[in-house]
Amino acid sequence: MGAPVYPLSFKPDLSEAAERWNAYHAGEIIDRPVVCLTAPRTPGANIWRRPSYRNLVFGDLHAVLDRVLETAENTYFGGEAIPAFYPSFGPDAIAAFCGAELCWNEASGDTNWSRPFVARWEEALPLRLQHDNPLWQRQLQLCRLAADRLAGKMLINSLDLHTNLDLLSAARGPERLCFDLIEQPEMIDEAMRSARAVFPQLWRAVAEAAAMEERGYYHETYSMEGAAILQCDFAYLIGPEMFDRWARPALEEEAEIVKHVYYHWDGMRAVQQHFDSVCGSNGLHTLQFQPGDGGGDPITHLELLKRMQARGKAVVFWGTHDELRAAHRELRPEQVMYTTGARSVAEAEGLLKWFVENT
Repeated sequence: MGAPVYPLSFKPDLSEAAERWNAYHAGEIIDRPVVCLTAPRTPGANIWRRPSYRNLVFGDLHAVLDRVLETAENTYFGGEAIPAFYPSFGPDAIAAFCGAELCWNEASGDTNWSRPFVARWEEALPLRLQHDNPLWQRQLQLCRLAADRLAGKMLINSLDLHTNLDLLSAARGPERLCFDLIEQPEMIDEAMRSARAVFPQLWRAVAEAAAMEERGYYHETYSMEGAAILQCDFAYLIGPEMFDRWARPALEEEAEIVKHVYYHWDGMRAVQQHFDSVCGSNGLHTLQFQPGDGGGDPITHLELLKRMQARGKAVVFWGTHDELRAAHRELRPEQVMYTTGARSVAEAEGLLKWFVENT
C-alpha cells in the first residue's frame, strides 16, 4: 500500500509506477522488472537533461527552471522513470556547505571541487553545516523555488551526497586523509562523528525545502517514504578494515535515515576491495557500479551482477535495448532495475511490452 501518491502531470501513470517501485523495494515483482526509460514525446524534441552546475551556482534560477519545465514537458518518462529536477551544485558542494571553497577550472568542464581547508583536525573539528553559508542559503532557496515552480509536474532529487569519508576527503584532501587514517585513527573517529552528525541535518533541511515528505522522493529510485543515492568514492583508496571501521557504519546510518538506497560504487578496485562488506551491509538495497575507464559496461560484468544478486542485493543494469533483453535472460527480475533511452514513445512502449511478455 504505502502513502498516497502525489500526482504529476508529466507522469500520468505515476500510481502504476509507484506500485512497481513498492514491489521492487519489497523484493517482489508484479508483471515485469523495474524499467526506467525516457524518450522524446515528438520527433526531434529537446528532452530533459540536468542543468549544469555552473548555471545552478551562478545563473538566474527562474530562467533555469523555465528551461527545466520546457524540456521535461517534451519528455516521455516511461516505465518507472519519474520526472525530477536535480538541484545539486556539484560533487563537493557538501564540503562547501561546511566551510570549503568551491573551485572551478575551465579545463574541467562543468564539474567542480572544493579546496581542502583542514590543516589540523584538532583546530577544525567539529565539522558543521554552516547555516549562514551563502552557498547553502542559495541551495535552500533553489529547492524552495523549485518546489513552488515544479509543483504537480516534477519531483526534486536529493543532492549529490558526498558525505561520510567523502566529506572528510574534501575537507582535508585525499592524500593527507590517507596518512591520517594510519597515523591518527582516533582523530578520524572524532572527525567521522562530526561528519555523521551533518548528514541528518542536511537531509531534513533539503527534504523540507523541496517538500519531499508530502510529494515523494526520487533519485534513481522512488518512494514516498524516502529515497536517495548514497556513495563513498574515497573507498577506492582504502582497504576492507578501514572501510568497515569508518565507511560502512556511516553508510548504514545514512541508509536508515534515507529508507530506500541506491548505492553508487565507483571503480572496479572499490568493488573488488569491498564486495563482501557492501553486499553484507544493512540498508544498501540497490547497487550500481561504475567500472571506470576501460572497465567495460554492465553487459561485460553480468557474472558480477549475478554474484551481487546472490548476496541479496538488487542491481542496476544500463545499456541498449538488445543488451537489456540479453541481461533479462540472466538476472533475477525482482532484483534488477533497468535503465535506458528510446528514440520514440512507441519504441519505449514496445520495450516495456516485451518485458511483460518475457517475464
